[in-house]
Amino acid sequence: MAAISIDLDMKRKTNEIFVEKAKKLEPQLIEKVIHPTRLVTIDESAHVTVREEKLSDIALAKGESIVLDFGDHQVGYVKMKMKTVGSPQDAPVYLRFKFGEVSKEIIENSEEYDGWISRGWIQEEFLHLDVLPQVVELPRRYAFRYMEIKAIDTSLKFQVVIEEVTCKTVSAVDVGQVEKLAETDALLKEMDKVSIRTLQNCMQSVFEDGPKRDRRLWIGDLRLQALANYATFKNYDLVKRCMYLFAGLTRDDGAVGACLFVEPEYIVDDTFFFDYSLFFVSILKDYYDETKDVEVARELWPTAYRQIELARARFKAPGIIEESGDFWCFVDWKEGLDKQASASAIYLYTLNDAIVLAQILGEEVVESELKAEREACKKAVLERYWDEDIQVFVSGNDRQISYASQAWMVLAGVIQGEEAQALLNRIIKMKPEMGMVTPYMNHHFVQALLMCGEKEKAKEYMEYYWGGMLRQGADTFWELYNPENPQESPYGSSMVNSYCHAWSCTPTYLLRRMF
Repeated sequence: MAAISIDLDMKRKTNEIFVEKAKKLEPQLIEKVIHPTRLVTIDESAHVTVREEKLSDIALAKGESIVLDFGDHQVGYVKMKMKTVGSPQDAPVYLRFKFGEVSKEIIENSEEYDGWISRGWIQEEFLHLDVLPQVVELPRRYAFRYMEIKAIDTSLKFQVVIEEVTCKTVSAVDVGQVEKLAETDALLKEMDKVSIRTLQNCMQSVFEDGPKRDRRLWIGDLRLQALANYATFKNYDLVKRCMYLFAGLTRDDGAVGACLFVEPEYIVDDTFFFDYSLFFVSILKDYYDETKDVEVARELWPTAYRQIELARARFKAPGIIEESGDFWCFVDWKEGLDKQASASAIYLYTLNDAIVLAQILGEEVVESELKAEREACKKAVLERYWDEDIQVFVSGNDRQISYASQAWMVLAGVIQGEEAQALLNRIIKMKPEMGMVTPYMNHHFVQALLMCGEKEKAKEYMEYYWGGMLRQGADTFWELYNPENPQESPYGSSMVNSYCHAWSCTPTYLLRRMF
């Protein structure tokens, strides 16, 4: 994988009016107190079995541990009531707390981590307690289902008893707000439920990409989260808040960042992707479609149109993107994926949305110019990327065949109707080596199938892909899932993979809005 480009000298621009609007839209988080549902043991294969003991009856001596199961994925703050038994406490208690979104995280040895992103994301705490009894509140917000408490050391004279454990969960939304899915298929109902739980736990003061990691606002995730939110919670203010943050915190040339931080201050990161910047256009258009809020559309239109202008600077011909050595475009985490064709299609996809916005806002001259550009780009894209002999789109100098290129060309309307349907069926039969590994890209493939009327194939694929995560025991859907290699990670180790991740929540949108 190419390294992410970081510009340490990047100049930022802040629109204080937009940022203030965003601040006023910050939600009051809903809090609930959750108790663990059972004690469990987790073996070396990550298999979970129930322990019948009562928590307060277990006394932990040196080297002993317990694992608590909270019954479902939680995001929140943990508090414990502890005491000692035996002789008076003659030494500090040294404890380790470990949290797992999935059971295998509990058995992983963090000392063996060798990935390329910070091991600080591994949810593990070490604590010395000089005096017990006391109530202990752990310092961070955690995302987990399983919690292990291990007595690394006591003394020979006393043991530790965990009398009570609670988690104060936090989210901007309550799942009780969501209407039940009108669906009789048990697997699809479970898929919808897990999608909603994934979305709920990622909806915090902003739409986070993952409550375990990275815990910040990424625009690629936001676009899909917003669509799922429209079909479920309908929290329009949170979408509006995030749009104003992206528009208010840009690079000095007006480019919208790939992600931004809200703590300890509001600031745009120094990572920029070609496709992610462009998706600001689509987020704004989708928001208008859902709310008909023309005031917001008008105020944020200059930011949206600026992303179109900046994207053109990478063209070497109409619609043909000039690549560079940095991590210039996301599309998917798939190693070796050539992104040139997908990037051209994504430009056309967002150009379509820009035309709709221009029409809504009465920008007749811009609308006319964009329509002419769209036709020129379509022609150039077909000439460059369509392979007449094998009847698929290819990408890059090596003429790579991938699912991503076909899906995005269909979504962009480069090829439509029966031709698009035939293309997707052709690529399914070909099963090219360059597949898809993220729920993000798999969503776009399913969406393309549905756009072509391939409802049954879309349903079958969702049952295969998201259903595969359910069969692996998922309570929330994951950042990355490769059915052929469930342990795959883009980071060099699955220890830092996110198992509740925003871009995987879209089955609820697909089932409620597109089927």
